[in-house]
Amino acid sequence: MPLSSEAMARGLTAGEAAARLREQGPNTLPRPRRPHPLLVFGGQLVHFFAVMLWLAAGLALLAGMPALAVAIAVVIVLNGAFSFVQEFRADRAAERLRDLLPVRATVRRDGHATVVNADELVIGDVVLLEAGDRVCADATLTAAGALSVDESMLTGESTPIRPDPGAAVRAGTHVVEGHGTAVVTATGAHTRLAGIAAVTERASRPRSPLATQLHSVVKVIALAAVAVGVTFFLVALGLGKAGGESVLLAIGVTVALVPEGLLPTVTLSLARAAQRMAACNALVRRLESVETLGATTFICTDKTGTLTRNEMSVIEVWTPAGTVTVEGEGYAPGGVLTGEPAAVRAATRLADSAARCSPDARAVQRHDRWHPVGDPMEVALHVLAARAGARAAPVPSARYPFDPHRRRSSVVDADGVHVTGAPDSVLRLCAHARTDAAEAAMVMSLRGLRVLAVARRSPESTVDDQLAAERDLELLGLVGLEDPPRPDVAGAIASCRTAGIKLAMVTGDHPGTAAAIAAEVGLLGEHGLVVEGKDLPLDDAALGALLDRDGVVVARVAPEEKLRIARVLQARGHIVAMTGDGVNDGPALRTADIGVAMGASGTDVAREAADLVLLDDHFGTIVSAIELGRATFANIRRFLTYHLTDNVAELTPFVVWALSGESIPLAIGVLQILAIDIGTDLLPALALGAEPPNPRTMRGPARTDGLIDRHVLSRAFGVLGPAEGAATMLAFVLVLIAGGWTWGTTPSAGLLATASGTAFTAIVLGQLANAFACRSESRWIGRTGVRGNALLLYALVFEVAVLSAFLLVPPLPDLLGGTLPTPLGWGLAVLAIPAVWLADTAYKTIRSRRGIMQQDQGCGQAAHR
Repeated sequence: MPLSSEAMARGLTAGEAAARLREQGPNTLPRPRRPHPLLVFGGQLVHFFAVMLWLAAGLALLAGMPALAVAIAVVIVLNGAFSFVQEFRADRAAERLRDLLPVRATVRRDGHATVVNADELVIGDVVLLEAGDRVCADATLTAAGALSVDESMLTGESTPIRPDPGAAVRAGTHVVEGHGTAVVTATGAHTRLAGIAAVTERASRPRSPLATQLHSVVKVIALAAVAVGVTFFLVALGLGKAGGESVLLAIGVTVALVPEGLLPTVTLSLARAAQRMAACNALVRRLESVETLGATTFICTDKTGTLTRNEMSVIEVWTPAGTVTVEGEGYAPGGVLTGEPAAVRAATRLADSAARCSPDARAVQRHDRWHPVGDPMEVALHVLAARAGARAAPVPSARYPFDPHRRRSSVVDADGVHVTGAPDSVLRLCAHARTDAAEAAMVMSLRGLRVLAVARRSPESTVDDQLAAERDLELLGLVGLEDPPRPDVAGAIASCRTAGIKLAMVTGDHPGTAAAIAAEVGLLGEHGLVVEGKDLPLDDAALGALLDRDGVVVARVAPEEKLRIARVLQARGHIVAMTGDGVNDGPALRTADIGVAMGASGTDVAREAADLVLLDDHFGTIVSAIELGRATFANIRRFLTYHLTDNVAELTPFVVWALSGESIPLAIGVLQILAIDIGTDLLPALALGAEPPNPRTMRGPARTDGLIDRHVLSRAFGVLGPAEGAATMLAFVLVLIAGGWTWGTTPSAGLLATASGTAFTAIVLGQLANAFACRSESRWIGRTGVRGNALLLYALVFEVAVLSAFLLVPPLPDLLGGTLPTPLGWGLAVLAIPAVWLADTAYKTIRSRRGIMQQDQGCGQAAHR
């Protein structure tokens, strides 16, 4: 029910407002529910990998080996702590971005205008709106004076609207010009803004490719480890071992096959990549998103603020005397007009009239940058006037603001009548029609410029009304405005094409403007497909077939359509990255594999829904993040090969022991295996996870063939692992023989400890060589060298230091069961280094030659055909 003029003038009383606030609650957006940190940490301790290790710890405890049980439990807790800490830090960093609703609002209470906290607004409050204000709640306008509202964060449409009295204004929108009065109709959780946020929260977040693949890898390795452990348990019983010894052996085999350091290595590698992305202005909110970025196959990008600067500027002025080019940077007043002197004079006169039609717009300088106050297009006209050196305007005597039906605005002052608006709306009011002006307007529009016509009339008589003012006008010329593309966008789009990533512009903007920008930056495909949201096929299969191409532009899209686009592309097998900055983008950002929100200009809802926040809003930052994501995927394969190679070397002593029927003693024990996996292997693996991207990272499509493929398995289980295991057993057996051991006999405790320490050393040194071998899947160690990854060198120095501690610092040698090798033992252990390098070089050479032969065969077959 409309309020009376008396109620509007009085507003609510302080008592009424307080009572309604108690009844309705504060005007705040509901925060998304987050699980308690203890529950999150607990979840890191009960996944499949952890449960398997808990069972191993329990069996060790039952077998009377409390030290082993404690060691395994420490491994589980460390794994969980690494994952929890990184996710918690990322989540808290993202929460600090919440700043959507303003802190204060101006309302009329007890008959007086007063400023209150925004969360104290209640239904029925009379809100006073001015240019620059953020609307704090849903409300109905009761009065509007040249009011212009930017609803882009809700609708995606970059052009501000001019609502009339009776129209609704929504929470979160922005007043860019004029003033108005509105009555609050909904607050907090009942606003349209909160409704979209709720839809966003309900949207399911897809499981990342990394999580899926890691789950498969861990499950396969764990099941294989358990199966092999059970097999060795049965073998031990068959050889006459006691039940406790058989359990110990089974646990040892299982632990040897399980890469305990894999999950913390993955987590810390993702965390390091996230830190590098943050240094490139890309804030990762979920660590798994680092790798998902690298797997991206389709990017759906917004236009305004992502591909463009979100800065309207006049770049060209057409006048009857000629065309003038305008040069300048953003909204800064400095700049020049270039053209024939007569054309520049005519353009200056035009700029003077254009600026008078929007007296409230201006540019202000804050923190060494110029920012618009008012409608960005009208601010651009004021900047044009400043660059042209136009004189100060007199106070207007009458003003007729922009009307969407008339599509023009006008001002009357002491110098006459000044009019700006759409060319077809203004040209028909001019005393002398100019066909060349209409043609010029068409040419400028086809180039993607937003075109305004400017006209004026000298004050020949008293102006009684708008119709009398806007007649017999003199056309001053046309203004061409653009929101210029960011300078790095074209190069970033070219990089996406090289990387096999498809691109689409999905925007709420006008199709003509969107297509022009897409063509300018090189996004629009060769077929130039531009489609409006209302014309999209209703059938999902047809929509997927229409959009699954490179360089398509989808304009005038609604939030529901953006969400549907993400889903149909995912259904076609794509890993979709979706950009957005408005509240309307939230559901699509959450549903996409990678939601990318704008940090500088985006809304809180978009940031909360996103996986990646661009702190600088640059499209090029996405491409840099994708490159780091691809490098992270390659790095995970590197240290996965590193870990699996180690597992083969650790398993080899148990296999030799079983196949020899206990004639050869066990070379290493379970605690030694854990010492290698967690003590000496962890830092080199992390260093492999920090390998920088190489020049080939963004060439060709993303690798989606899985973390473990035939190549990884063949290198780890067929080449590097056997070479390291063979060198280890050779060193172990030769030290035993040198100490007087003979086949089938039981060596003395001291000799066995010395030989075991030698085997332990051989594995550690073999892993040192393995770290260099794993830096590349194709280039031999002589080509990769030791440069480019300083962290790896530090890690290897640390590895040698830890090895020395395990062999020398009491009580570690006695606890682990291996003592300092003899000089012969050291010499034999060092041989593990060339053994691994020679095996790796031979494998890569054979693989390279096979690749060349296959290429030659393919060329020969093509020539034959």
